[in-house]
Amino acid sequence: MQIYRRSLLVSLVLTGFLVSPLHAQDTLAQHDAVKPVPRDSRWMKRHESMNARVKQGNVDLVFIGDSITQGWEGSGKSVWAKYYGDRNAVNLGIGGDRTQHVIWRLDNGNLEGISPKVAVIMIGTNNSGSNTPEQIAEGVTAIVRQLQQKTPDTEILLLGTFPRGADSSDKKRQVNEKSNEIVAKLAADDNVHYLDIGDKFLSDDGKLSREIMPDLLHLSEQGYTIWAESIEESLKELMAK
Repeated sequence: MQIYRRSLLVSLVLTGFLVSPLHAQDTLAQHDAVKPVPRDSRWMKRHESMNARVKQGNVDLVFIGDSITQGWEGSGKSVWAKYYGDRNAVNLGIGGDRTQHVIWRLDNGNLEGISPKVAVIMIGTNNSGSNTPEQIAEGVTAIVRQLQQKTPDTEILLLGTFPRGADSSDKKRQVNEKSNEIVAKLAADDNVHYLDIGDKFLSDDGKLSREIMPDLLHLSEQGYTIWAESIEESLKELMAK
């Protein structure tokens, strides 16, 4: 895998976000993927527990996402301990989250008072049933801009949304793939590094096995091992900066 990295493009400051030319003409798109909203009381309880951890400081690495990221505390627990246990890592994943929920969280404590060396982002699959690839990409872009604004010294490892469904005919997988093509352009910014490891989960014919994703969406321990191994080279490089 390679990190896509190009020279810094001129950014614009608009409505509190640093906006690259990627979305300069449509920054205020009015759709739910970019409108920050919280969720229910159970969700809020986890959100507050993450804020409490962040307030303790000593955070060098954060993983931002949905249930696939939260799953580092489940099926991926032993893999997390092996790869991230001594890296001052914090899991900022909540099951069911869409881009709009992450946007709300990052504005309400998840990044308060910290400046991690690296932030790993993998989000968007829960939007794939109700949003277009363009809308999802705008949601992901908003999250990247929040990090650039709130923690400007953080290196961002933006992962392509993982494949889902049995094979390439899956409609939501197709949406994710199209969204990934758009967000890959964010690597034009010096501190954004795009990495698509999706093919690591697939067989040569593009099929997804239940050994890697038992429900064709969430990862098994084997899946988390693939994730960790696939980003390790890039993560080491970024953590050393």
